[in-house]
Amino acid sequence: MTVNTMRIIDRWVGIPLCFLISPFCWLADLLRGARKKNPDTSRTLFVELSEMGSAIIADPAMRKLRLEAGADLYFVIFKKNYKSLDILKTIPEDHVFKMNADHFFGLIGDVFRFLVWCRKKKISTVIDLELFSRFTALLGFFSGARSRIGFTSLHDEGLYRGNLVNKTVRYNPHVHVAINFISLVNRAMGLYSNAYATVAVPAEELQLAKAEIPAVATEQVKNKIRQLYPNWNNEAVLLLNVNASDMLPQRRWPPENFGVVGKQLLNQFPNIIIIMTGSPAEKEYVQAVTDMIGDPRCINSSGFFSFDELVPLYDLSTCMLTNDSGPAHFAAVTNLKVFVLFGPETPHLYLPLGGNAEPFYLGLPCSPCVSAANHRKTSCTERPCITGIHPALVLNRLNIYLSERK
Repeated sequence: MTVNTMRIIDRWVGIPLCFLISPFCWLADLLRGARKKNPDTSRTLFVELSEMGSAIIADPAMRKLRLEAGADLYFVIFKKNYKSLDILKTIPEDHVFKMNADHFFGLIGDVFRFLVWCRKKKISTVIDLELFSRFTALLGFFSGARSRIGFTSLHDEGLYRGNLVNKTVRYNPHVHVAINFISLVNRAMGLYSNAYATVAVPAEELQLAKAEIPAVATEQVKNKIRQLYPNWNNEAVLLLNVNASDMLPQRRWPPENFGVVGKQLLNQFPNIIIIMTGSPAEKEYVQAVTDMIGDPRCINSSGFFSFDELVPLYDLSTCMLTNDSGPAHFAAVTNLKVFVLFGPETPHLYLPLGGNAEPFYLGLPCSPCVSAANHRKTSCTERPCITGIHPALVLNRLNIYLSERK
């Protein structure tokens, strides 16, 4: 199913279901004393279906719950996004339910299988990481978990979910989403008892673990680089990620701007190569930018590296220029310097963790124009927030960085 189809279903099916089920939910919680009792976090299920980058951003929160509460962790995610969760291996694969979202009937079938799985695993608490999804709120309720922790808008603008979440946390749109995720965990641990996250989140709790990369994986990636570019002799590798997910295509910096930057960098730095990254479906889009650059030292690798090979590729590269998308967060588990182009969303909320990310962001009064409250939809077509980032600005910063690395 497409992203828009899922949004339509979430709205037109999710709202009536949340409304109709809420009275039964309230009664069930009353009889079980669920709203008064502290959550039992012994078997906690995290729910984050659709955003691959969020599985990385949520990792510090999950590790905190495991370390400080001794929780046994579980996760449900769309099958196509599972690889992002597997990068840091915080949750064992047999504790993950991979939901099929390729077509409607497959999704419905997996929903019923998921509910059976939850009861077999004896899930005690659900932490819903989705910002305001009705579908995940329904999954949480029908999972059978007594405590269901998730975001609420309170007096702010937000999407209706009835009272399916019985231990709410006010989503704060002014702090990084990783802080919001840790606030959910703090609520689960009983560190505060109402919807306002009154417990501070220190910087050390936002530290992201680094991936363990076997030497054999690094060598395998080096060999594949030589397949793409036989003349490569361990020169510095610059990665360009020119696409962004279909969830928010407005995040894409114009491809011709990537072309200008790539061409100029290859002219100024004879000892670098550029590898264009992307999925198999993005090969044509990426090839158009590769052709703009028009240099044999610029190689289109779309679909060439497997997902498992991306982290070793990031680790041996010098830097990456990318749109605000999943690869920026995947690279955060390495020491790669990542330059991220932000437009309709803001680095104040979504800058990759790890300490190696640097944003390009104009901060126009209209930005950010997409949020949890509007299902990340915008009617803006001109996109001055992203198109206004001039290639000269990006080139100047990359020139400085690469010159320092000589």
